[in-house]
Amino acid sequence: MKYAIIIPDGAADEPQDSLAGKTPLEAARTPHMDALAAAGVVARACHTPKALPAGSEIGNLSLLGYDPHAHFTGRAPMEAAAQGIELGPSDWAVRCNLVTITHGDDGPVMKDFTADHITSTEGAAILADCQEQLASDPRFCGALEFVPGVSYRNLLLWRGEKLPSPFSTDTRTEAPHDWTDLSVEGAHPRGPGGDVLVELMEKSETLLADHPVNQARVKAGKSPATHLWLWGLGGAPSLEPFATKFGPRGAMITAVDLLRGIAALVGWDRIEVEGATGYLDTDYAAKGRAAIKAFDEYDLVCVHVEAPDEASHEGRADEKVKAIERIDADVVGPLVEALQERGDDWRVMISPDHPTFLSTKKHTHGDVPVVMAGVGIEADGFDSYGDTNAAESSLVFAKGWEAMPWWIGR
Repeated sequence: MKYAIIIPDGAADEPQDSLAGKTPLEAARTPHMDALAAAGVVARACHTPKALPAGSEIGNLSLLGYDPHAHFTGRAPMEAAAQGIELGPSDWAVRCNLVTITHGDDGPVMKDFTADHITSTEGAAILADCQEQLASDPRFCGALEFVPGVSYRNLLLWRGEKLPSPFSTDTRTEAPHDWTDLSVEGAHPRGPGGDVLVELMEKSETLLADHPVNQARVKAGKSPATHLWLWGLGGAPSLEPFATKFGPRGAMITAVDLLRGIAALVGWDRIEVEGATGYLDTDYAAKGRAAIKAFDEYDLVCVHVEAPDEASHEGRADEKVKAIERIDADVVGPLVEALQERGDDWRVMISPDHPTFLSTKKHTHGDVPVVMAGVGIEADGFDSYGDTNAAESSLVFAKGWEAMPWWIGR
C-alpha cells in the first residue's frame, strides 16, 4: 500500500463576500480533489483543541495521529529538531521572529510578522549581532544562543546546564502572526521568565534601529526588521516513531522548519525541493514531482504546502484561491495519476491542519474538511471537497488525531 498525505496549510475558512458567498476551497477549481471526494469520503476533524493554541504546531501533530495534549511541549523545540539541534533535559528553545512594528496613535502595531520576508542572509547577520550584544550579557552566563533559520523564522536557545532557565509550562507567549495590523500592547510574554524575554525584545529595538541590514533594506524600499519577537518556547519533546505507531515508512516534503522538525521527531526522512519557498511563489509542480519520485523508496509521502496559510495572513482571498488551485493541479492531480499508473494499492488523505480566516488573518480553532480515498474506503455520496460538505458529513473526528488510524488502518 502507498499512502499520500497532502496538507494545504490553513486552507479551511469561512464563506467570503468577495467569493460570492463561497469559501476559498469551494470557490477554487479543484477537479482532482473533487474526484477523490466522489470516490471516497468527506469528513471533518478538529486538530486544534480549544485548550491549546490554534497553530500549525498543534494542528500538524494531530493530523499525523499524535494527541497534542500528550506530546506538545512548544513550537520552537520542533523547529530546533528541524535543524538537528539536540535539546538537553534542562534546555529550552524559543522561536525568534524578525518582525516590523510601527508606532502610531494606536501604540505599537504589528505591521509585518515576516519583516517584509527578510532574507535568510540578512536574518543571519542580525542574529550574529544579537548574539554579540544581547546574549553576551554576563547575567546569562553564556546560556543564550541565537540560531539563524529561514527568513524571519529563527531560534533562541537557553542552555540549562550553564544557567537554570526561568521558564516553565506556565510561561505564556503570543504568536506574532495572530497580531497582524493590531496593537501589540499587552501581547508580550508573561509568566515565569516572561520578563527576560520582554527585556530582550525591548533591547532589540535599540540594536536594530540603525542596523546596516535595515539601512540597506529601507534604501531599497523594503520594511526593516525593527524587533525580535520571542514566543513558542518549550523543552525537548518525545514522539513515538510513526513507523512503530502506524506501520508505513514515511517522508516529508515541506519548506517550513516546523514541519521539518515534526518529521524528524516522528522518524521521517525529509526531502528538500528546489524552488519550495513556503510562500505564494513556491514551486508547486516541483513538490508534486518530488512526491511521485519518493514513492520509489517510501510507503508514505506527505506534501505540506504553506501558501494558503500565507495568503490568509495577508487577507488575500484571490491568492488563497489560486494557491488551492495550484495544489490541486500541480500536486494532487499528478500524484494520484502516478499512483494509479504504478499499479500499487493506494490511499490519499487531504486535510488542512487548522482554519485560517481571511477576515481576521489568524489561525483559529475549529473543524477542517478532510477527504480520504483509495483502496478499502467506500464512497459516501459527496461529489466535491469543501467546507460545507464537510460540515454536513456524519464522519466526524472530534479528536482529530483519531483520523489517521481510521484512514491508515482500514
